[in-house]
Amino acid sequence: MKLFYIGIIRNDTKPAHELVAEKEMSSYSRFTRSSVGEFLTLFAKTVGERTNPGQRQDVEEQDYTFHAYGRSEGVCGIIISDHAYPALVAHQLLSKVVDEFLSSHPRSQWASGTPTLTFPELKDYIIKYQDPHQADSILKIQRELDETKIVLHKTIESVLQRGEKIDDLVAKSDGLSAQSKMFYQQAKKQNSCCIVM
Repeated sequence: MKLFYIGIIRNDTKPAHELVAEKEMSSYSRFTRSSVGEFLTLFAKTVGERTNPGQRQDVEEQDYTFHAYGRSEGVCGIIISDHAYPALVAHQLLSKVVDEFLSSHPRSQWASGTPTLTFPELKDYIIKYQDPHQADSILKIQRELDETKIVLHKTIESVLQRGEKIDDLVAKSDGLSAQSKMFYQQAKKQNSCCIVM
């Protein structure tokens, strides 16, 4: 899973304009980084131009997925990732990035002309969100639930392997009525007669 690009595109005018962006190009050779970076910017602006306010979309092109989030303020957040990167995490990050950008850079700063803006948080985000499991609370919870489920399966399996000890526990238990002990013994006898050969 890999993030290549996070950027804010001004899309209320044609052609679209890249306001701020951060690229992660370490997987490309030094000789191709600038060309790949230019193509990523070009495609980000193209997708940004074609994303309506309030619209979220994912566009796949060759090895890349373009995640886009258009806002009514005239900007569009774009993330470019590989296909394995979870769309839920990308869109969560887009919401966060666009909200933070608009709160620190009101429309009055970028609406007239093509200003030079800085947004250093993008560098931190492109590094932090390379591993979506560390950054996304939903994926983190799902992973914890999956681990818990595995532990539960192991616990049940270990109880089933100690069948004799469970019988002793039932026989010695004061908390079970005679009727419950009888029910347990009958159920055990019925289940043991159905052995498939």
